[in-house]
Amino acid sequence: MAEEIDYYDVLEIERTASADEIKAAYRKMALRYHPDRNPGNAEAVEKFKLCAEAYEVLSDAQKKEIYDRYGRAGLQGGAGAGFDNVGDIFGGFSSVFGDIFGDIFGGGGGGQTRARQGADVRCRVTIDLHEAAKGVKKEVRYRRREVCSACGGSGAKAGTQPTTCRYCGGAGRIQQSSGVFSIQRTCPKCGGRGVVITDPCPTCHGAGLTPKEVKCDVTIPPGVDSGMKLRIPGGGDHSSNGGAPGDCYVIIQIEKHPFFYREGQDLICQIPIGYAQAALGAEIEAPTLDGVEKIKIPAGTQNGDVLRLRGRGMPTPRRNTAGDLLIQFQIEVPKKVSPEHAAILRKLAEYEGDSVLTQRKSFGQTLRGFVRDFFPGDKSGKKDAKKEEQSDKGEKKA
Repeated sequence: MAEEIDYYDVLEIERTASADEIKAAYRKMALRYHPDRNPGNAEAVEKFKLCAEAYEVLSDAQKKEIYDRYGRAGLQGGAGAGFDNVGDIFGGFSSVFGDIFGDIFGGGGGGQTRARQGADVRCRVTIDLHEAAKGVKKEVRYRRREVCSACGGSGAKAGTQPTTCRYCGGAGRIQQSSGVFSIQRTCPKCGGRGVVITDPCPTCHGAGLTPKEVKCDVTIPPGVDSGMKLRIPGGGDHSSNGGAPGDCYVIIQIEKHPFFYREGQDLICQIPIGYAQAALGAEIEAPTLDGVEKIKIPAGTQNGDVLRLRGRGMPTPRRNTAGDLLIQFQIEVPKKVSPEHAAILRKLAEYEGDSVLTQRKSFGQTLRGFVRDFFPGDKSGKKDAKKEEQSDKGEKKA
């Protein structure tokens, strides 16, 4: 029986390795066993293929979960991709190899221009807070570049054809050898296209692509926040040489709400109340995401007190949970009062006069103690104490 292969051992990583660590390990191992660094070494080529197979499984969350549970036997066919040649590996993982294997090495060794993916594009969509809380389907419009209909993407004027680049021989890259390395760089003459356009298309001016406005529907899940991005696969620019189109990223923007402001998944609503409502308690109407509801203000509510309504805030995306709605009470003091209102307030002040005076006296005594303890050279505290003592005696006589 053949020895069981451990993909984690192949890449020399722990089973707890993150996606970035797996990717970094693969790049390191692929560089070590690359055929251009090991010419004529069949064992290195096999290890190079095995590293690619290990990465193909461990970089895919679903395949990785199956492999962690059942090993290679749990995967379809008992293994990963099963690359037959080095070119398949470069084609499958060009995003991982990047410039390291695209420029330093052969990028697949095919000698032909590799199809490039189209560029990604971005657009914005604005929704209100209620739509963000419940989820909504919105139509978005944006511009992307599509294959020119006049030249079919060739970039050449109708009736003409692009000519093969003589500088790179149509490969799109030029190659230089330096020791064990085979260095390849983008052809400066054709820009990597492998062809030169002598008579460009008047519609796209030789680019092979023309801008076009597109529109599509995007489903926005509940609980999104401003700045979040939704991806539309294949919604970006088309490729000028037969590659896959790029993606479109929709950036969410939520409008300012007249009552709520947001902290994470919690919503905060500040409600103004009067002095009498705060002191005696009251039942008032308050806004929620589900409409206006009646809530009770407890007697003795202080300015800034918060009433928490659990689970009434914003839902958490992809989870069956939600934040809270925090009602914060703000006691309002009127800037202008009518004569009748002023008369009532004067009677209230007279009624509360003793208790208010007592609180002020207590604060003054505390302040003087602070001055004596921290500023022993300051005599003002003693003078104020004598003045207040005389004032107290005068009040008692009266």
